[in-house]
Formats: sequence, structure tokens, C-alpha cells
Amino acid sequence: MAKLFAGIDLGGTKIQSVVMRSRRVVGQARVPTPRGGTDEVAAAMAATVRTALAEANLPLGDLAGVGIGSPGEIDQDAGAVARSPNVPGFEGPDPVPLASEVSRKLGRAPVAIDNDVRVGMLGEWKRGAARPYRDVLGVFVGTGVGGGLVLEGRMRRGRGAAGEIGHTIVKDGGRTCSCGRSGHLEAYAGRGRIELHARDAVEKGRKTDLFKIMEKRGRDRVTSGVIARALDHGDRLTTQLIDDAVWALGIALASTQNLLDLEAILIGGGLGDRLGEPFVRRIADSMQPQLFVPDKAPVMLRSELEDLGGAIGGAVLAGG
Repeated sequence: MAKLFAGIDLGGTKIQSVVMRSRRVVGQARVPTPRGGTDEVAAAMAATVRTALAEANLPLGDLAGVGIGSPGEIDQDAGAVARSPNVPGFEGPDPVPLASEVSRKLGRAPVAIDNDVRVGMLGEWKRGAARPYRDVLGVFVGTGVGGGLVLEGRMRRGRGAAGEIGHTIVKDGGRTCSCGRSGHLEAYAGRGRIELHARDAVEKGRKTDLFKIMEKRGRDRVTSGVIARALDHGDRLTTQLIDDAVWALGIALASTQNLLDLEAILIGGGLGDRLGEPFVRRIADSMQPQLFVPDKAPVMLRSELEDLGGAIGGAVLAGG
């Protein structure tokens, strides 16, 4: 019988898990990320794997390995996470031994861990839209902007921070990024910074329906769906902010292409997935005038795995 592998995508708002057999998802589960700290988070992660196994009517004892994609600083050898500001209990500089905690709660199944964006890109490269390519960048436009880089058929990790496209500079002295520095891509294209700048604009007298739509949809933040709805309504401030995001992505990705001569660039993440093909086309058009070799532009891809990409990447990380 084919081995079972589980993948867990840990985020600040949700935990998504899948169980895979013979490269197929046979069970999945999703829950909100608990707010009570590290033990509750680890317990919820393990519980989603058990739920996914139960959905497929498969026993825990058949589980050959688990892979986790987590935000923050990752020590793969120690299976530990630190400085993950959006996950309760993981905010500080002291490493949390997440892999061993999840393993203990899953009958000592082997657990591997890596950065969440890199794991998401691993999923797209091995099981999704990026399968045909050996030189490809995945850009995940969500709350922030993260990247995963494959060069010459190998995932590039560098010294741990390779692929951080969100912190490339698109405007010297520009908007403040979530990291505290100025002019980074994430400051213009990350959903969290888009919301912040929308709020600043409203305080300065600009009009927008963005926050009315947020409240009507019962959200406590400006989600990707809220942004998409505001765009559909022709909201001028939202349109301007997305125009800024496209401009910034065009500069950052054209510069990356000029340096690395990639075969393909994949756009994913919550905002990228929600805005879809028109958003990807606009980014490609914004890149084109900046390309050193415009007749050899990279193939622009959409995420194929979407919400399950991180969890599927986790299963691949585990050996599935």
C-alpha cells in the first residue's frame, strides 16, 4: 500500500492540513489558528491531521511523515520556529520546538518544517503550475509578499532568506514596510499595508466604500475578498492602491528577471489568487517596459493549488 504523508500550512488566521497518498489529496481539514499560545497551536495542528485522516478513513499508524510550512525564522535541523509575529506564542526570539511537539501529538510520526512561502512554492513546483520549469520564482501576494525561488532545478534557500522578494526596494524612501524599513515591495503590494494606507487616506479625508464593505461582510480586517468587491464597485481609492501594487510588482519582478533570466514567474497568495488572471496580466504588462530582454519575458503563471498549496507543499516536504 502507498505511504501516507500529511502537510500542514500554519498561518496567523488558519491552519490547513491535507493527507496525501500516491500524490493525491485524500483528506483535508481547516480550523482557525488558536489564540492561546504554542501548545494550543500545536494541538490544533495535530487535530487537523487526525481529522483529515478520519475523512479518508485511514489510521494514524499509516502516516509515514508530516511536513509543516510556518511563517517566521525556521531552524530546519532543530525543527523550531521563532519571530513569527502573527502566530500566538511564536512572536519572540526564543525558538519553539514545533516539529517535536506536533510529532509527539501524532504518535511520534517524523515531522519536517520549513518557511511557509518556500513550502508553498515547493507544492506548486512539484505538484502545481510550476511543474515544467527548472528556473522559476513564486511570488505570494497575501498579508505580506513572500517568495520561493527554484534555480537550475533546486530550491534555493541561501543562508535561510533566499526568495524574500517582498523586501526588495521599489522606491528609495518610499512607504514604510511591515519590517520597519522604507520603499519595499511589500509596503505597496501586501494586503496588510494596503489596508493601513487606506485607513491613513480616510483620516486625511479621502472617500472609500472599502470599510463599509468590510463591515457588511462581517470582517474585522480588509480581506482579499473585500478588496475584490471594492474594485468591482469601482471604488477609486481601492483602484489606486491596487494600481500602486501592480506598479511595484512590475518593478520588482522585472528587476528580478533581469538578474536571473527566469523561465517563469508564478503569482499566488490570498490577494493574487482572489484577483486572478487579470491581476497577473497587469503585472506582466507592467514588467514588460522594464525588461532588458523583452522578447524573452518569463511565462507568467497563476497558482494552481491555491489555498491548498502550502499544505500540499508540506506533504511534499515530508516525502510525499
